[in-house]
Amino acid sequence: MVEKLVFETKLSRKRIVVLPKAAVEKLGLIEGQRIRVVVEDNRIVIEPIRDAIWYALHGPKIGKISFEELEEESLREQEKLSKNTS
Repeated sequence: MVEKLVFETKLSRKRIVVLPKAAVEKLGLIEGQRIRVVVEDNRIVIEPIRDAIWYALHGPKIGKISFEELEEESLREQEKLSKNTS
């Protein structure tokens, strides 16, 4: 079941909409974060725009890599780079 929260707010003279604190906290939004506004028929949908760092920290995990594997890959890539610059 999808959890649905409903809030009422006002549109200011300068077309500013204040999002309720509970909605912002529920979505994990932070000041300065970009959001997408979608107009669908007679509705407005506001969606957070997630960046790669957010997905790395909070998104679904699709694989695992050990620190040793990461270090080995890093060394291989550094070796390739040093050969290309020689």
